[in-house]
Amino acid sequence: MMIDGNPTEKEALHQAKLGNMTECYRLEAAFIEEFHAAYNDSDHCPCNVACKWHGKCKECVAIHRAHMDHLPNCLHPLVNAKLCALSELTEHTVAFEITPPEHPLLKKIKDSNDYAE
Repeated sequence: MMIDGNPTEKEALHQAKLGNMTECYRLEAAFIEEFHAAYNDSDHCPCNVACKWHGKCKECVAIHRAHMDHLPNCLHPLVNAKLCALSELTEHTVAFEITPPEHPLLKKIKDSNDYAE
């Protein structure tokens, strides 16, 4: 099952934007039913960085919400895609102003090719 960019959930959001909440909720329920069937006993976590909370989204998100310092690794591609779209407004010149911080997890993420296309 594809979670990121799922067509059923995209259509649910479209219906919500149109104000058709009954259809939105029906589609969301279908997505969740499919999700539970597909991932009842399997790994659905897209993170390649091993951590204690791998595959335990509720706990992972709660930890990140609690410390409010950064986002879970699985949300980085989503936020980065949104930031890249904004960066286009200045011909991506913001890239010249960014120096990645020294952080042990950044090396692991880079080495694991999490963001390779």
